[in-house]
Amino acid sequence: MLRALPAVFGYAQGSQIVGERQFRRLVSQGQIERLARGVYRQAGQMGDEELIEITRRAPRATLCLRTALSRHDLTDEIPGEWDVAIPRGAWAPLTQTRVRWRHFDPVTFDIGREMIELEGGIEIGQYRAERSIVDAFRLRHREGSDLAVEALKRWLRLGGQPSVLLQVAKSFPHALPSLRQALEILL
Repeated sequence: MLRALPAVFGYAQGSQIVGERQFRRLVSQGQIERLARGVYRQAGQMGDEELIEITRRAPRATLCLRTALSRHDLTDEIPGEWDVAIPRGAWAPLTQTRVRWRHFDPVTFDIGREMIELEGGIEIGQYRAERSIVDAFRLRHREGSDLAVEALKRWLRLGGQPSVLLQVAKSFPHALPSLRQALEILL
């Protein structure tokens, strides 16, 4: 019966597959565990519970800024909350996970966005290193210029190509001048 359930699922999906009474019984017996309100998974699976909750609540969620820079090893900071981008105008859902929702322009939202796989075939968006650096420069008035410059230095040390970074930055005119200036100083 549990085999019919996906690795992670919502209450409605789980009770539809196994029946509501059986679903509740499986939860009380510990064979199904609750990750967050309305989000469940089969017991015994390990994984990114917080990211699963985020992507279940906001399917277009994309890891950005400090979170993405940290995952690309471009900062030593360990973020206390998840920086997650959603298209401007989209609803920022309530989560048990600490999330700092960022509202990005829908026109440029998909630039540099890639999907990473979590457990059970679930995917969440994450910005590539180049886009994350451009965003750090674009939002340096909020995030601080130290974050942007340090990420750029590390990216260059790891063999990043400035031409690729500048290509991404062309879509973000406010970031381009400061990024060019930093590249001129560092190169």
